Amino acid sequence: MTALLLRHARVEDSPDPTDIRIRGGRIEAIGPGLAAPDDIGAEVLDCAGRVVVPGLIEAHLHPDKALLDGLTPEGTGSLADAIRITALLKAGFTYDEVRARAEQVLRMCVLNGTTAIRAHPDVDPVAGLTGLNVLLELRERWAALVTLQVVAFPQEGIFKAPGTEKLLREALDSGADVVGGCTYNEASLADCHRHVELVLDLAAEYGVPADLHADFGDDHGDSRFALAEFIAARTAERGLQGRVTLGHATSLAGRPPAERRTVLAELAAAGVAVVPLPATDLFLGGRGDDTAPRRGLAPVRELWDADVLTACATNNIRNAFTPYGTGDVLETALLLARIAHLSGPADLRRVLRMVTYDAARVIGIPEADYGVREGAVADLVVLDTRDYATLLLDRPVRTAVVKSGRVVARSAVSAELDGSLVAGGVV
Repeated sequence: MTALLLRHARVEDSPDPTDIRIRGGRIEAIGPGLAAPDDIGAEVLDCAGRVVVPGLIEAHLHPDKALLDGLTPEGTGSLADAIRITALLKAGFTYDEVRARAEQVLRMCVLNGTTAIRAHPDVDPVAGLTGLNVLLELRERWAALVTLQVVAFPQEGIFKAPGTEKLLREALDSGADVVGGCTYNEASLADCHRHVELVLDLAAEYGVPADLHADFGDDHGDSRFALAEFIAARTAERGLQGRVTLGHATSLAGRPPAERRTVLAELAAAGVAVVPLPATDLFLGGRGDDTAPRRGLAPVRELWDADVLTACATNNIRNAFTPYGTGDVLETALLLARIAHLSGPADLRRVLRMVTYDAARVIGIPEADYGVREGAVADLVVLDTRDYATLLLDRPVRTAVVKSGRVVARSAVSAELDGSLVAGGVV
């Protein structure tokens, strides 16, 4: 049985350090002066007053097509071009090559404190099941370091790419955890509706959640990018409340205010979550605007106000969709805060929840299993700061990452300033 004591740990925004005792992968006790576990192999980690938060959650990531930046030809930066370029590249994907890039992404994420990832490998006639099979293998091999949920994601559409429905069923039969959708890549509104119906039917048939890329446009001028209320209604009809998520949803911000309030209320009533993906949304959005380019971002504060469960995630790392990224979801969260006009202590705490507690709810982690609380699974991050309030602004080094009660990653950075060169010294 694993055992670990985190000594002098500051539990999130607690004023004083305390101890966290872990046994059998769960938090057994929290309090000052706890006795160290006497189990064989037990470890004691002195946190020296550092902040401890629950493991960070990547609620939406594409490890199978990450790190293609060295292979990506020049494009226009539009969504259609990113899909075209990636389709060309993935036609040459091999299992070993995809696995090497995906493992590099997992390594980056774990070192940055991520303990759970919902991964969206492409499932379509171009990629086949290569990415999905890689992620299913890594789900098992990396289980001690990070929890992986694997989404069967039809990037090329379902009706636009004949054969995809059969592949989705094969993916779900093979053990995919979630069925994905990509409505905007269908040719007509009617096919978008059929796409949504099929994905939700598969979710009901296989007893899995659904996670759809939807409404990914600067506005809703094209009705294929105004599906939120349709998805909400079809979700409620099937009793799938709390099990459906929309990624991107940028065109919501382009709706007139009154219409937007109605749509958000319908999403909340249907228990449909929304996950903005700011690094991608910002990069691909507004490409057709020659004056005051639009930001391409879901209306985060209005989603909060409407009680729509909202997380934030990285989506892509260094490819035609997003030519940036380090695997640090705190970096993504701060980007979201910057472009969504979110600031001040209350907003920043809420943004932090979008990559912790709210993201955990989006991917279906039971509430009792998550958090720095007694009885929860011991997925934790020790950050090199004693100030919880500035955590998102500073994005401190992840001193230690704990997965199911084991320290699985450690990081340290040293810096030195020569204050003797400043007249009178440095205060």
